[in-house]
Amino acid sequence: MSKYKILVADPISDKGIELLKSVPSFDVEVNLKLKAEADFVAAAKDVSAIIVRSGVKVTAKVIEAAAGLKVIGRAGVGVDNIDVAAASKRGVVVMNTPGGNTISTAEQAFTLMMCLARKTPQAHASMVAGKWDRKNFSGTELNGKTLCVLGMGRIGAEFAKRAKAFAMHVVAYDPYLSASRAQALGVELRDNLDEAVKDADFITMHMPMTAETKHMLDERRLGILKKGVRIVNCARGGLIDDNALAAALTSGHVGGAALDVYEVEPPPADYPVLHAPNTVFTPHLGASTEEAQENVGIEIAEAVMHNLLEGTIVNAVNMPNVDPKILSEIGPFLRFGELLGRLVSQISPARATALRINYSGKVGSLDTTLVSRAVLKGYLERAAGPDNVNYINANGVAENLGLRFTESRLAEPTEFHDLIEVIAHNDAETATVAGTFFGNDPRIVKINGRRVEARPEGTLLLIENIDRPGMIAAYSTILGKRQINIADMSLARDKQSSTALVILTLDSVPSPEVIAELEGIEGIKRIHCLALG
Repeated sequence: MSKYKILVADPISDKGIELLKSVPSFDVEVNLKLKAEADFVAAAKDVSAIIVRSGVKVTAKVIEAAAGLKVIGRAGVGVDNIDVAAASKRGVVVMNTPGGNTISTAEQAFTLMMCLARKTPQAHASMVAGKWDRKNFSGTELNGKTLCVLGMGRIGAEFAKRAKAFAMHVVAYDPYLSASRAQALGVELRDNLDEAVKDADFITMHMPMTAETKHMLDERRLGILKKGVRIVNCARGGLIDDNALAAALTSGHVGGAALDVYEVEPPPADYPVLHAPNTVFTPHLGASTEEAQENVGIEIAEAVMHNLLEGTIVNAVNMPNVDPKILSEIGPFLRFGELLGRLVSQISPARATALRINYSGKVGSLDTTLVSRAVLKGYLERAAGPDNVNYINANGVAENLGLRFTESRLAEPTEFHDLIEVIAHNDAETATVAGTFFGNDPRIVKINGRRVEARPEGTLLLIENIDRPGMIAAYSTILGKRQINIADMSLARDKQSSTALVILTLDSVPSPEVIAELEGIEGIKRIHCLALG
């Protein structure tokens, strides 16, 4: 019987460790003193599996030193402390536990909202100081108040369920949640973020941290909120501009804020929001319950155990469960599929209800299950956050969002040897992207039905404009003035609509100011800046 050594480098629940120790072929070592990379490298040399939380870093050197390493388990969601690229290069599976702290975080956020409503922490501090001050701690009821939930994933849905039990009117904003799913959850879905937040009495945030969601509550948006609004953030630091929030609290426009996460963690003593009035703070305790710690500990122990004994992969963030023969056939399509899904997500109509993949040519004769999962994963990363969606759970994430996912094989011949077409649509609008391989070189060959040719890499600027002389010169001049080089260009004209679709491959990412300047050109109909990295 093969013997596997498992190194537990961060604290996990005793039950998780006991489960691993119960397997005769496992040699389990718990070492919680591996903060220095050199110590970790020395301890990892003969291990088959490493289990961590967020306290230590599994670097490329650690992975390289562990010649027999098969799996890294993260008891929790984020894998920022694991060099996933290095693990993938070595063929090491990286698994996490995205669902283990759902209830814990939802309850923490709800607790903070209750504390804001009733000024409980301030009243407690007053009592401890020997005061009996009932007048200054009068609160507000949740009953009948409007709650805006920003992000209706697992945690947002659990929060909404509790709010409805308190007879709150729940408004939700989530660009990836379908209307049917919102109806099933019993929430009022708003299409526009400003419209969703402006009349709310309470706001709770449950979005992933992405380029789109960073500072989604910035100075401007805080300014349009209802005076006296109370804000809760147990999701990610950076969703709120903390400096702008401090100013809004000080002015009295925002009536209160409860934060469990911060842009800088731990926040320094002079952090402005810490000194603002009407606030409640906790030190990132969303997952800090006995049950959550036990759940993720047991969950990751089970995942590692089944991987070592049976080869099963659950919640892998970096690779599919597939045998070498199939992987050699579909391998090139996996990364390309993710890129196509990521691209479609950025031009998808708002609140898409369905995602379809059409396969044509030789690729249609293969087992494309994992390719479809790769497309779906790429598409959902913007909605769920890249740490929370993978090949294994992508279908479940899509189901939670009310997104129907189908695939088909087209018998009709095409001009391409292989073609993958990804289609996202709602009842009124459709977005499509198709790609193929020229030899071993992937290419985007169609966007919204128009024939183009572009490499799926770097930053693509998609511009739709009226087809008339001088348009290319107009936006090329602006980009040149801002020192943004055009590496490649593809042009597709539609004579019926007198429009042109241009794809520019850029050497750098244009700022929002540059995009705004381009949008100001007369004749520009639509611009998308597509990041495929």
